[in-house]
Amino acid sequence: MILMKDIIREGNPTLREIAQPVSFPLSDEDRQLAADMMTFLENSQDPEIAAKYQLRAGVGLAAPQVDVSKQMSAVLVPGPEGEAPILKDVIINPKIISHSVQDAALAEGEGCLSVDREVPGYVPRHDRITLRYQDVEGVSHKIRLKNYPAIVCQHEIDHLNGILFFDHINKENPFTAPDDMIILE
Repeated sequence: MILMKDIIREGNPTLREIAQPVSFPLSDEDRQLAADMMTFLENSQDPEIAAKYQLRAGVGLAAPQVDVSKQMSAVLVPGPEGEAPILKDVIINPKIISHSVQDAALAEGEGCLSVDREVPGYVPRHDRITLRYQDVEGVSHKIRLKNYPAIVCQHEIDHLNGILFFDHINKENPFTAPDDMIILE
């Protein structure tokens, strides 16, 4: 089981590397990593399990965050209370193949399991993306995402490219946004 101690923190060089593509069929090791990352997200979103193991809640976890430089991220975006998740999959070798001109940012900014400090500011992202990726069976998917799920996937893909969310924040004016940027509450 992945615990907080297994997640590397900013300053670790793996977080700044460009992750290697994953080949199929997945090795037993990669298959286990995918399952363990998804289990972490499920556990982190369960209040009782999270409290028991002192897990910070997460909606995404990239392989580089557990010190494995491979293009693989688990994503678990919960749906409305009592409903199925909006997005639940392990995205492997993901590529954004198109995106909106419209940018969006989360009103409260972004956080990261690998960053133990608050970094205030808007993180500009594309409001809508079309994402192509493979699942653990090697099946290709092409999905359209908007708003929060699109932001989550862009955050995770950044991890695969050695980018952390605060790299996008305007250093001089962290809460300055262009007039046409959507601020998501």
